[in-house]
Amino acid sequence: MVLETPGRGDDIQIVDLAQPDLTAAQRAAIDAAGQTSISLTEDTVLAAARQRTGLFDFGPDDFRERLRVWLQSADEDRELNPLGRATVYGNCVRVLSNRLRFTALLKRHPEIDGVEIRRPIIIAGLPRSGTTHLVNLISADTRLRSLPYWESLEPFPGPEDIADSDGVDPRLRRCREIYERGDRLLPLLRAMHHMTPEHVHEEIEVQELDFSTYNLEWYARVPRWRDYYLSHDQRPHYAYLKRVLKALQWLRGPNRWVLKSPQHLEQLVPLYQTFPDATIVLTHRDPVDVVQSAITMLAYGARLRRTRVDTADIAEYWVDRIERLLRACVRDRDRLPAARSLDVLFHEFMADDVAMVERIYRLAGLPMTAKARARVDRIMQANPRGKYGRVVYDLCGDFGINPSALRNRFEFYLQRFNVGVEG
Repeated sequence: MVLETPGRGDDIQIVDLAQPDLTAAQRAAIDAAGQTSISLTEDTVLAAARQRTGLFDFGPDDFRERLRVWLQSADEDRELNPLGRATVYGNCVRVLSNRLRFTALLKRHPEIDGVEIRRPIIIAGLPRSGTTHLVNLISADTRLRSLPYWESLEPFPGPEDIADSDGVDPRLRRCREIYERGDRLLPLLRAMHHMTPEHVHEEIEVQELDFSTYNLEWYARVPRWRDYYLSHDQRPHYAYLKRVLKALQWLRGPNRWVLKSPQHLEQLVPLYQTFPDATIVLTHRDPVDVVQSAITMLAYGARLRRTRVDTADIAEYWVDRIERLLRACVRDRDRLPAARSLDVLFHEFMADDVAMVERIYRLAGLPMTAKARARVDRIMQANPRGKYGRVVYDLCGDFGINPSALRNRFEFYLQRFNVGVEG
């Protein structure tokens, strides 16, 4: 069944993935976006970001080539509907505005470059492999600096962003408004990937400031961008990320980070070379479960962004994409120092979440205090599995995929890390 307001224990089966039965609110959102013509060109988005911020210096110009490929790739996705194109445009202008504010901050405060990023804890793992749960448990420790979702979207405040009498940052207020609109339009997403504004998020959003991440692939069909991104050395862009983190740490401590992103799986060498004293945690889960969760979530969200939902195409693209991530991980895993890296198997993590956190603390040389343990326990109690219902997946019926055949495709990964099979 389809539950528009699922609760804990409810089973959710989305029966209209390929032929969405749009709600009145979803139709209205798409129609409203169609009232404005969207131009995905370099000049258009640069001008919009300058107008939004009143700033003009984007920093080093090398990003412009990547921006052009980014926009061309999205423009070539002919099945993006008006809301899909508006999403790409809006995200691009937001990211460029963030870049402008970052550059201005560095000009005013060159001492930021002297900030040191020491001994971060960095989590890398497939989407849907427990990375979000793990980073939220660890980041409950107030000794660590993390990146909440609202801050990842707008990391640097504008001059107008002054907290009002209730002390709420305007950036957080804006994120809450966006979240509430999205929750009304796609209420079942909370059962697949519940991410409130205050939840700890990925640094991939701030990596977008240098226009070199795989993030665009999640909301548009962009093989041109994928191939461009994968063919370029990402070390300069990880160095840019580190500089952004320095600025964020300078604005607000504490000074030891906990980070996470699935993208790091295919960039383990640039990641380690950029953060050579990091503790790196890799989460591993049966890829069949990852695939069915990821593509179901993508297909469900596509009803808002695309003229049609091609479930077979979504499955083909993301099975290939996840295989690329895993092959890169298998290739480079042993280049990480054994004394500061750890493989976390999903079934072991789910069997005892807190014990795994304690194991990571020991590896990172971070004492588990009574206060930190109490905060972890509170997060566990407030966020039980299945809090917003459980999605019932149907790889064969919804996507035409035989789970056994798919698992055979990932045998190279299952054997390398002794990953438990779930289905």
